[in-house]
Amino acid sequence: MRCEQCGNEEAVIQLTTVVDSEMQILHLCEACAAKQGVQTGAAPGTEPLADFLAQIGKSVGEGAAASGRCPSCGLTPAQLKQTGRMGCADCYAHFDVHLRGLLRRLHGATQHVGKVAVTANPGEADRKARAESLRRSLRRAVEAEDFEHAAALRDEIRRLESSE
Repeated sequence: MRCEQCGNEEAVIQLTTVVDSEMQILHLCEACAAKQGVQTGAAPGTEPLADFLAQIGKSVGEGAAASGRCPSCGLTPAQLKQTGRMGCADCYAHFDVHLRGLLRRLHGATQHVGKVAVTANPGEADRKARAESLRRSLRRAVEAEDFEHAAALRDEIRRLESSE
């Protein structure tokens, strides 16, 4: 993706600004970003982010070259390795094979599940979260054919749901 200001260089910075309650996103090259007052480039190893980028470099190696550009935004594996940023939501699916292990190590999972919404009654949210957790455990118990444990989990789910 080209810089939206000069159009000459490859955009490596995404600058998000809010002006009069309106969000504006600019994709800029390093020179144009510096003109906007954005500090670019840090000495390698001076920030915790350096370790993260190194891991991306390992994960998105030669195998990613076969994947080519993201069909939506055109991000290349080399750009991903250089910036450590996805170009769009489709990049996660496109580079999935190469990023799965990295995401599992960083986040403990490969799917984003979001945050729990704050409700007027926090006790209700806790009950629902507990019931959902028990349902997942129940599915695992049934798959493992541990029917005694599954029955106990089923009963616990019923108790939680009847108290709502």
